[in-house]
Amino acid sequence: MVMRFSTKEYFVRETYKSVRRNGFMSVASVSTVAVALLVLGMFLLLFLNTNNMAKYLESQVQISVYMQDSANYEDLNKTRATLTKIPGVVKVTFVDKQQALKRFEERLGDQKQLLNSLGKDNPFPNSFDVQVDKPERIKEVTPQIQKIPKIETAKFGQEILENLFQLTRILRFGGIVLVLFLAMATLFIISNTIRLTVFARRKEVSIMKYVGATDSFIRWPFLLEGMSLGFIGAILASVILAIIYTSMVDRIHSTLAFMPILSPSPLLWWVTFGLLVAGTAIGALGSFISLRKFLRV
Repeated sequence: MVMRFSTKEYFVRETYKSVRRNGFMSVASVSTVAVALLVLGMFLLLFLNTNNMAKYLESQVQISVYMQDSANYEDLNKTRATLTKIPGVVKVTFVDKQQALKRFEERLGDQKQLLNSLGKDNPFPNSFDVQVDKPERIKEVTPQIQKIPKIETAKFGQEILENLFQLTRILRFGGIVLVLFLAMATLFIISNTIRLTVFARRKEVSIMKYVGATDSFIRWPFLLEGMSLGFIGAILASVILAIIYTSMVDRIHSTLAFMPILSPSPLLWWVTFGLLVAGTAIGALGSFISLRKFLRV
């Protein structure tokens, strides 16, 4: 049945009156929604950044291919061409002996004087850094590389790779479970908060039932009220979350610029949209759940 305009106007007016009449409870509900969604939003941002960091770490995993000392310029070109054609290989970077020595000096830092004992000798071989499309393919690609002529060895740090896979699995699974748990906890908190509002007006609901009002007629003002409180709480949570996250990202970029932190834009827009939808939906669902008991007259 199509709801008439006058009925809609009545529902909106009743919702507004209810929010004003129960000022303290409305403020308490909005505050509870805001705090619950703020915590949920913070953990959601933490999960998204953790997942992004896991992807970044996986992308840094590569195979180091060391050439034999006898390999000449032609051998190096042939090896590069062969490596590029291997399925799964996305990038091949040549590292000559001088570049390898310079990298090692940078790693030693203040201890680079230890290399003075080598004199003019350079013990590092020519090599290639090979990146693949996904870390799981490294074990498949490495044996193929080792069969290529003039290659001394191919290494990828198997122990580190396995530990990295285990860590990323734990981070992703733990993040999903935590976000789902917080979403359920948020629904529980909000539904119980709104239940207090409904309980305060239980006599009004009973009277309306006795005079013949339908369940949907009674329910709609409460649903709109729950949706309004959820929406307002979500706005507050989004504003606070945006201030905290933007400030945190600025600090991290100024001190730890190498960390792969997600940029506030457009991330915060998507999180804000999600919180607004979640707040409104949870407010409506909380009202619906809370009202069922009082409609059984």
